[in-house]
Amino acid sequence: MVELETVFDLLGDERRRYALYYLYERDGPVSVAEVVETVEKWEDDDAEADPEFDSLDRIALELQHVHLPKSAEVEFIQYDPSRNVVQITGSPPEFDAFVTVAKLLENPGE
Repeated sequence: MVELETVFDLLGDERRRYALYYLYERDGPVSVAEVVETVEKWEDDDAEADPEFDSLDRIALELQHVHLPKSAEVEFIQYDPSRNVVQITGSPPEFDAFVTVAKLLENPGE
């Protein structure tokens, strides 16, 4: 069981949420580059996105050095910086529920 506070912390940043939404839809390891491209696309679709932080390089740096390591603090998210891959495996039902609801409410990429 994952703590509610941990779930809120993981979902507390838009860029990290977008990465988690994308990973949640995938089976198996996903390249960080693929996550970065998706996050950048979804942020471009967001009317409130800050153009100062929209570059692929900035998104990649932030994901690789902040959001993916923070996400990997929970046991069901694995981030391997040496291989530049990340994945969600065996996530608990309460995390699944929160990610599903948050993505429906936020609706990135739509």
